[in-house]
Amino acid sequence: MPRLFGTRPDGETVEQVTISSGALTASLLTHGATLQDLRLQGVAHPLVLGSPRLEDYLGPMAYFGATVGRYANRIAEGRFTLDGTTYQLDRNEAGRTCLHGGRAGIGLRNWTLEASTPDSATFALLLDDGDMGFPGRCAVTVSYRATGTALEITMEATPSAPCPISLAHHSYFSLDSSGDVTGQTLQIAAQHYLPVDDRLIPLGKIAPVKATPFDFRTPREIGHHGYDHTFCLDADRTAARLTGRDGLVLEVETDAPGLQVYNAAHLPTEGLPGLDGLRYGPRAGLALETQEWPDAPNQLTFPDAVVRPGEVYRNRTVYRFAQAAQAQGS
Repeated sequence: MPRLFGTRPDGETVEQVTISSGALTASLLTHGATLQDLRLQGVAHPLVLGSPRLEDYLGPMAYFGATVGRYANRIAEGRFTLDGTTYQLDRNEAGRTCLHGGRAGIGLRNWTLEASTPDSATFALLLDDGDMGFPGRCAVTVSYRATGTALEITMEATPSAPCPISLAHHSYFSLDSSGDVTGQTLQIAAQHYLPVDDRLIPLGKIAPVKATPFDFRTPREIGHHGYDHTFCLDADRTAARLTGRDGLVLEVETDAPGLQVYNAAHLPTEGLPGLDGLRYGPRAGLALETQEWPDAPNQLTFPDAVVRPGEVYRNRTVYRFAQAAQAQGS
């Protein structure tokens, strides 16, 4: 049963609902359709960065664990042209880009808890035509399901007019209690990545990872490089594998074409208050966001991200946990 988590400044109440497979337990919020906490039986620490207080999600921890869109990541100048019409979006990042759908993107809205069972929950949101500048009304749902040691997240959207859509799950994962992901080991099934400019907008070229700091084709430590980039995923493979210092493994499976890897370097050095009394400083977690490629509406060589009436946008991602020995044997 949902319980009251807090009240937003607009007077709307935010509900929290908990789902569980027995081994894996997830706490979810209607605000942002957010994964607020994630626990695995036998592991003492939370697996995602989160807060027990709503006010943190309304401030410095905006997007932590949220479902972001209507277009995740960035669109250059907050502008694109589709079928001969130019659309100006809300520019919420220093007036230069549209980030995660604008100042009132879906990760900052209060969703409706549409359905829940002991192991699943579905949230829904209806966006108006012209919301944040995007064309068409758009019905969005996100469903969480706990099964075994995995959390399955399915995001769907149906627009009433042609519209670029990219939805992403924005948790920061940490697989040990060190408070620093630099020593955790990452592997990504990607031969290429997208170089970006100083606004983090792709330059338009698809670059090989070989002989660069972006080569995670074989497992290696994350290190201190500044990662906030999209990896162009290989098809039909586990997208990524993150391994903590204690041997806990997170495998990411997805049908999305891109994986945004961000090492939370922007977090304040004094830290943010988190779950279980933890403090989150720079590189306290790793975002593994499965999504369409950023700025795709303006990049003709990128996979088409436009969804047309009668079509359904869908992004299904599974975050699966195991101990290292079990993962190697799977």
